[in-house]
Amino acid sequence: MKSILIIEDEKAIAELERDYLESHGFSVEIEGRGDVGLQKAVEGSYDLIILDVMLPKLDGFEICRQIRQSHNIPILMVTSKKEDIDKIRGLGLGADDYMTKPFSPSELVARVKAHLARYERLTADRGDSHEQIGIRGLLIDKTSRRVTIHDREAMLTSKEYDLLLLLAAHPNRVFEKEELFERIWGLDSNGDAATVTVHIRRLREKIEHDPSNPQYIETIWGVGYRFKV
Repeated sequence: MKSILIIEDEKAIAELERDYLESHGFSVEIEGRGDVGLQKAVEGSYDLIILDVMLPKLDGFEICRQIRQSHNIPILMVTSKKEDIDKIRGLGLGADDYMTKPFSPSELVARVKAHLARYERLTADRGDSHEQIGIRGLLIDKTSRRVTIHDREAMLTSKEYDLLLLLAAHPNRVFEKEELFERIWGLDSNGDAATVTVHIRRLREKIEHDPSNPQYIETIWGVGYRFKV
């Protein structure tokens, strides 16, 4: 049974989310305080975290940032804020998805299932005989999901790693933003190209010597991105 932590201070919303998820076979724990939620997320063994933005003691953005320092499990952020800047900030800090309240509980369950299935597939795949990809000082270890750049480990979020692996596994192939979104997030990509842009920018900051002049992930203007070899 997959275990989910909901960090949400609105009791009615948290309990509704819990009830729908439990009815679909998930084990769910609720925490209403941000600081306690962070402690549980870091010290516990959860498969996915549903994280509200506006929380007492510690906001969701800071919780997301700190979780990503040690864990790469899927994080789904939810908020009543509708501004794009909040969505971009959350995704930039390592969230895998972002939902704006009010939303359908059925949609929440569908997204949770999609992210868990994708994460499980990516982490469980050990059958590839080529366990590493190495290009010009960049090493991707598919078994451990670790990335090093000139022997220095790059701390990537799960989606940053998935993007890098997809691009590096198909060198010089140009991917449109919409295709990248569909293949990594697996959701309807209408209006969500910004999600890919944010993750590519963060990824470059972690693996490129000069992110403004990238040597690995190249922008093909008007189309998308490719891993340059």
